[in-house]
Amino acid sequence: MNEPYFDSLETRDPAAREADLFARLPAQIAHAMTAPGWARHLGALDPGSVTGRAALARLPVLRKSALPALQKESPPLGGFNVTPAGKAKRLFMSPGPIFEPEGHGKDSGGAARALFAAGFRAGDVVLNCFSYHLTPGAFLLEGGAHALGCAVIPGGVGATEAQLDAIVQFRPTGYVGTPDFLKILLDSAERAGKDASSIGRGLVSGAALPASLRTELLGRGVAVKQTYAVAETGVIAYESEAAEGQIVNEDIIVEIVRPGTGDPVAAGDVGEIVVTSFNPDYPMIRLATGDMSAVLAGRSPCGRTNTRIKGWMGRADQTTKVKGMFVRPEQVAEIARRHPELVRVRLVVSRENEQDAMTLSAECAGSGLESAVAETLQAVTKLKGAVKLVAPGSLPNDGKVIADERPVG
Repeated sequence: MNEPYFDSLETRDPAAREADLFARLPAQIAHAMTAPGWARHLGALDPGSVTGRAALARLPVLRKSALPALQKESPPLGGFNVTPAGKAKRLFMSPGPIFEPEGHGKDSGGAARALFAAGFRAGDVVLNCFSYHLTPGAFLLEGGAHALGCAVIPGGVGATEAQLDAIVQFRPTGYVGTPDFLKILLDSAERAGKDASSIGRGLVSGAALPASLRTELLGRGVAVKQTYAVAETGVIAYESEAAEGQIVNEDIIVEIVRPGTGDPVAAGDVGEIVVTSFNPDYPMIRLATGDMSAVLAGRSPCGRTNTRIKGWMGRADQTTKVKGMFVRPEQVAEIARRHPELVRVRLVVSRENEQDAMTLSAECAGSGLESAVAETLQAVTKLKGAVKLVAPGSLPNDGKVIADERPVG
């Protein structure tokens, strides 16, 4: 573990990285538009015009939540795959269902860099406890481990007793999977009197890693780091030894946008993660993941220079049913668009007199707009609601544009 970085890309000047990504982006967009799905989605776009973040932000987002319907209309992959499905390495089905291909490229999910940052090295034996059944997670991490020169035990999910036998026999030094299942394995090994102490590091994803669990695992000899990945683009960001946020992967462009829109938020504000990738087989141009995060200011103390995000901070799809009608983040964003004086808005749904009620809280430096905004609220949502103007900076920076505060049960 003498080498501090996976390669020199991790420590390059941020301006050089940005220039490199956007110099390559027009060709990637042109490549994507050879697929019918992207051609339909992007329309008459001139790929050569997308040479910076402002130009990228003008492109429509592709919502991950829309993929099931698009794939049903144009099976098997909605027309967003450049490489035909029959020439893929593997074909997956994730919950939704959403279908994804895997190309033949080495480490196509970009997991090797995340594994390296978590302390994995060539010659390690890795117990892979992501599911090998239909979904891509296990194969994504396995591809990264193989690219690093590691051996992989395809443990999958469950079969705890058999996995303990494999641990005793092969003495894996690393674990990949959910943090919850790692605890289950360690607890089961302790009860069964089997030695699982060879596992000294882990890269986890797919479930929350609260500080209490991280501390417990470390106390039992396993230093775990997190990675954030989605099936369509692979690893988006990962933790390093500094454990201060997650560092955006190379060959990935991350934007944080206001939920329900494609508009980038101010630096540090919470919003939806939108990702652009350079995958040649299954390119993604402004994929709206549905996950929330925020950019962390500054650089990581580990020396890596790419942008850091805070990690997963909730879901962006805050669609809520009010009085039998759906109210969507896109509608709240439209209200704000029609009233540029509003800085940040938040629709609070509550119960009053045994009925659903809505109050739109809006940051605004001025006054006297309540009536006009209330009319827009009703015009857009087809529902009446109150409007409350508040001082700029007074609403929570949590990315919520719809807060359902009705009691449960």
